[in-house]
Amino acid sequence: MSVSLDPPELGFRRPFTHEVTQLLRLRNPSNDPIAFKVKTTAPKQYCVRPNSGRIEVGSEVKVQVLLQAMREDPPPDARCRDKFLVQSVAITPDRDLGSITAIWQNVEKVAKAAIEERKIRVVFLPADGTTSTPQRNNVNGTHLGTEALPAYGSPSPSYGSPQAEAVTPNTRSMAPDSQPSSTNETMAETASNAAASAQSTVSSAATTVVNAVPKSSEDLQAQLAQAKATILRLTQQNEEQVLRQRKTDAVNQDFRERITTGTTGMGVQKQPGDGVPVQIVAALCLLSFLLAYFLF
Repeated sequence: MSVSLDPPELGFRRPFTHEVTQLLRLRNPSNDPIAFKVKTTAPKQYCVRPNSGRIEVGSEVKVQVLLQAMREDPPPDARCRDKFLVQSVAITPDRDLGSITAIWQNVEKVAKAAIEERKIRVVFLPADGTTSTPQRNNVNGTHLGTEALPAYGSPSPSYGSPQAEAVTPNTRSMAPDSQPSSTNETMAETASNAAASAQSTVSSAATTVVNAVPKSSEDLQAQLAQAKATILRLTQQNEEQVLRQRKTDAVNQDFRERITTGTTGMGVQKQPGDGVPVQIVAALCLLSFLLAYFLF
């Protein structure tokens, strides 16, 4: 026979911007001492003292359950999904190994089926003092049966008294209903801006490519004529640069020869190195691309 619980549900009254404490009584109605352990689905949100221990025959243990302070109260119609699980096992002579930790380690290895479990729901109560009828889950005297259990973890076992220690809301974990959504909104806005920027860049690149492709033979002829004119202009500029360079080289060569030999004769002009200017190469490449695109 497992422990009896009082109350069968943990009701925490608003406001939750400061610590709220509830008292849970565990009583041993059996003929053997009982080892108990308290777990919760939200171990970062609650503190329990003690969260495990031993109950002698006919005795009871008072367990303090503290709901840590939230930054803000959840909505009035918010339903708390937090639950507690009280596990208990009879300490028979063969299981009495001294410490509670050793007892539980031995039971979980060799007699796991002997563990009794009771589930406790958490209810958020209004702050105006009105009494609402809580939904009972019949945890007293009723096994959990085949109902799927959520993931339970052991809450923090130690905390200060609510009157002696003030809790700073920023250092406590918030309940899921009270977490701010500003971070999610910022991330969504950043992702939206990035998507819009990428779409604009792709559209601009596509427009540039479409505009560069000739749409008719007249456009192609015009682009060819423009390319030929550009090639002719670049060729003339290159010839003028070559002539100016040759004249400059001739004058420099003559000047050096006069200084070196002291004569007034004309030296041999140095011919510039052969090569094709970059402008002509670029123009020829553009012309080849346009002819290949239109013809093939």
